[in-house]
Amino acid sequence: MKIVFMGTPDFAVPTLEMLIEEGHKIELVVTQPDKPKGRGNKQSFSPIKEVAIKHNLPVGQPTKLRNNTEFLEIIKNIAPDLIVVVAFGQILPKEILELPPLGCINIHGSILPKYRGAAPIQWAVIDGEHKTGVTIMYMDEGLDTGDMLYKKEIEILEEDNSGTLFEKMSELGKEALKEALPAIISGGKQRIPQQHENATIAPRITKSLGKIDFNLPATVISNLIKGLYPWPIAFIEYKDMLIKIHKACVVEEDSEKRPGTIVKVDKDGIMVQTSDKMLLLTEIQVPNKKKIAVSEYIKGNVIEEGYVL
Repeated sequence: MKIVFMGTPDFAVPTLEMLIEEGHKIELVVTQPDKPKGRGNKQSFSPIKEVAIKHNLPVGQPTKLRNNTEFLEIIKNIAPDLIVVVAFGQILPKEILELPPLGCINIHGSILPKYRGAAPIQWAVIDGEHKTGVTIMYMDEGLDTGDMLYKKEIEILEEDNSGTLFEKMSELGKEALKEALPAIISGGKQRIPQQHENATIAPRITKSLGKIDFNLPATVISNLIKGLYPWPIAFIEYKDMLIKIHKACVVEEDSEKRPGTIVKVDKDGIMVQTSDKMLLLTEIQVPNKKKIAVSEYIKGNVIEEGYVL
């Protein structure tokens, strides 16, 4: 079976490696263009390009797919049986979607139709979901609106954040596609249309989303902190200094002080009142410094009790 694989980040790596190990013929690996990184602006390869190079697979890096006749001809000449898309980062135009006889298959990081869009894993954590999963789906011209073929669920644990969940779900996606491949090869007769009326959207994450509002309940803020880790990371503004919050936990107490009040600062962390309970900030990062435990930070710095964030 001839496959064109489209993907970019670490999330897509286990799936590509599985397809290679299973002996499928990867005719082309398509990924996002190289980006400058670091102080020297050295060109950085995507994780998927690194895997492709390791396995001597041809790589394509179009800046865009829409109205790109040159790239379309490349795909037509390959005549793939199947296109597999995992967190690629570009929308596929109709001309490509209609090419492979077995379709264009996407591994989406949610149980559809919930959390369609760019950031399903982060929003599941932010929203305090107790479970999520992956959906193997046929792509169409809409935003994650195509027919579903296979689903695989996973629990979201109390200690999970978006980073840990990404790692788990990248493996889950690999397993789900491996299990779904026989159905795909046989023509996908088990495909099921989505119930579009039940759809929810998971929009792209922005840095501004990270500003913590202590007028919200402690659990809501805790979920936001976990959902925005490891990027872009939630933050507070303390005396004109932006402090990123890497870790926090809910304390089942209420000081009855104004939301945002720093109630206590000690080796356990920075205790802040929310709209209902208190939140203990335990790991922080101040500008131009690495993350640090609050217990270490307060040895040489002062966080003022009573200050209102």
